[in-house]
Amino acid sequence: MQQVKFVLRALRHRNYRLFFGGQAVSLVGTWMQQIAMSWLVYRLTDSPFLLGVVGFASQIPALLLSPIAGVCADRWNRYHLLIATQSLASVQAFILALLTLSGIVQVWQLVLLSFFLGVVHAFDIPIRQSFVIELLERKEDLGNAIALNSSLFNGARLVGPSIAGVMIAVVGEGICFLLNAFSFFAIIIALLSMRIPKREARGGHARLQESLKEGYRYIRDFIPIRYILMQISLMSFMGMPYAVLMPVFARDVLHGGPHTLGFLMGASGFGALMGALFLASRRRSWGWAG
Repeated sequence: MQQVKFVLRALRHRNYRLFFGGQAVSLVGTWMQQIAMSWLVYRLTDSPFLLGVVGFASQIPALLLSPIAGVCADRWNRYHLLIATQSLASVQAFILALLTLSGIVQVWQLVLLSFFLGVVHAFDIPIRQSFVIELLERKEDLGNAIALNSSLFNGARLVGPSIAGVMIAVVGEGICFLLNAFSFFAIIIALLSMRIPKREARGGHARLQESLKEGYRYIRDFIPIRYILMQISLMSFMGMPYAVLMPVFARDVLHGGPHTLGFLMGASGFGALMGALFLASRRRSWGWAG
């Protein structure tokens, strides 16, 4: 019992509990939409190339805009920004559900909506990650909170695709999009229920270019961060594209259906979830000792 309390110690903070619970619902919906989107694109087009186009449209904004989003997270109120990004993501899911359920959805619409969501995520992810520190009264719990966030993300990555695969086979992709749209209400309500202390924004008078240069200099001069970014870049470029092409393997190689796709994608989250739980149980973030 003491070990469980230690692993979940960040949950003793009220604001973080609200954030954790809201994300638990929202992230499951997000993974459901991702699986439904990839299956819908491949069902409409039978084209691996267009699967790649939709995946590219959803990811390229993060490459271009995330550094700017980091500057915005330092300058502006993260709490208000996060409510805005979650609301915009909900609107995108509602539009996607409406187009799909009405039977008028086309591939170019999916590309545009994927690009729009990519822009939202380019701002949402840096803001959400930096917002965690504002939810904790005891900053020594920050490492545990980050590890629990990773556990939650990968737990949703395990559960969401599995649910989506079964639901696509039974009721179609549109319902998955609709459920995702409603799932954002959980995190929005959780955010509105928080009591966030006022925070003075930093670097409010610095120019955007100066702030970006400062960040790039930090990456250049601080070797651990530089190597971590190099490793993430290599993994993202060489490893993660498998997820984009998974519908091809599920349908044409394994001769399965959407439920096969859901279980394949859910399985990829299991190992990551185990690793994240291990990190959450550690007393420090360096060395081999726990």
